[in-house]
Amino acid sequence: MMTWTQKEASLLKDLKQQEQLCVDKYGEYAQRANDPELKQLFTTIRGIEQQHLQTVTTMINGQMPQMQQGQQQNQQQAQPINWQMPQGQALQQAKEEDKYLCLDALCTEKEVSGAYNTSIFEFRDPQARQALNQIQSAEQQHGEMIYQYMARNGMYQAN
Repeated sequence: MMTWTQKEASLLKDLKQQEQLCVDKYGEYAQRANDPELKQLFTTIRGIEQQHLQTVTTMINGQMPQMQQGQQQNQQQAQPINWQMPQGQALQQAKEEDKYLCLDALCTEKEVSGAYNTSIFEFRDPQARQALNQIQSAEQQHGEMIYQYMARNGMYQAN
C-alpha cells in the first residue's frame, strides 16, 4: 500500500478530475461529431481515457497499477466509414462543427499532458513516475491522432 505525500495526493486528485472530464468530453464529442470517422476516433480515445481514469483511481487508493510495457499503445487509427456527405452549406457547417470539437480536444490534451508533466516531477516513487509517464505519452498520442485527422480533412493549416 502506497502512502502519498499531501502534494502527491492532491496531484492525483487533480489528475482524476481531468481524466473524468476527458471521458465525459470525448463521450459527448463522439455523439456530436458529424463525420463517422471522427465519431470513431473520439470513441476510441474515450476508452483509453477511461483506462487512465482507472489507473489514477487505483493510485489514489494506494495501489500501484500493473503497467505493462506498451500498455497504452493499444490505440488504433479510426477507419474511414462511408457516410452520406452533406452538400453545400450543410457540409461546410458540419466540417466547422467537427473542426471546433477537434480544436477543443487538442487544447484539452495539451492541458492534461502538461498536468502529467508537472506531476511526474513531483512523485518520489519511480514506479509511480513511470505510470504517469506512460499516461502522458498516451495523451500526446491522442493529440497526434486528432492532428492527423484534422490534417487529412483540411482542418489544420500551419501558418
